[in-house]
Amino acid sequence: MKKYFRILFLLLLFSSCKEKSNSLLSIQKKETIIHIVPLGNVDANLLSFVKICVDNFFNCNCIIESKKELTDDILTDSKTRYEASRILKKYNSSQNTLLLIEKDIACKNVKRGVKEWGIFGLGYRPGKTCVISTFRLKRGVNNSKFKERLQKVCIHEVGHNLGLPHCKKDTLCLMCAANGTITQVDKEKLFFCLNCKKQIGMQ
Repeated sequence: MKKYFRILFLLLLFSSCKEKSNSLLSIQKKETIIHIVPLGNVDANLLSFVKICVDNFFNCNCIIESKKELTDDILTDSKTRYEASRILKKYNSSQNTLLLIEKDIACKNVKRGVKEWGIFGLGYRPGKTCVISTFRLKRGVNNSKFKERLQKVCIHEVGHNLGLPHCKKDTLCLMCAANGTITQVDKEKLFFCLNCKKQIGMQ
């Protein structure tokens, strides 16, 4: 009988510790702060929308910061749009930072032999800084579709900052590579596959 009560006590103790551990994990995740920084003039409603989307998906706290002015040193060589890698280099931070811009951005595409390849976003991995452009996401679609795309791309780039590579397990996962096409973005669902969740400890 004593042995029975001892086992029962240990089970209750283990259960209590596990609940506390899960609670602490949840609190720690909520303490993650992501700074949203507008680059140039960005619609305040879009900033609020991105804040809510990222907050809810990653269970974190997003803070909207003051805007940074657009400067010529982050333009592409053609001077017609902004160079994503230059933006990341200039505003690289030790804090989790999401830079949002309404102008077109581009980067070098070695595989295609293109110096200025238009993109939706770019994020460091490893690193804590990413940049997302609304320019290509809103072309030819209504506001609802545009916001869906923006939400997906923001989550994708923040995912890179958290350490996730492009997903090759599930074509519907938000971490799949867009490969420069909006078709893939539209195809994806608003979720991370189990493999991606495990890599960053999401429940």
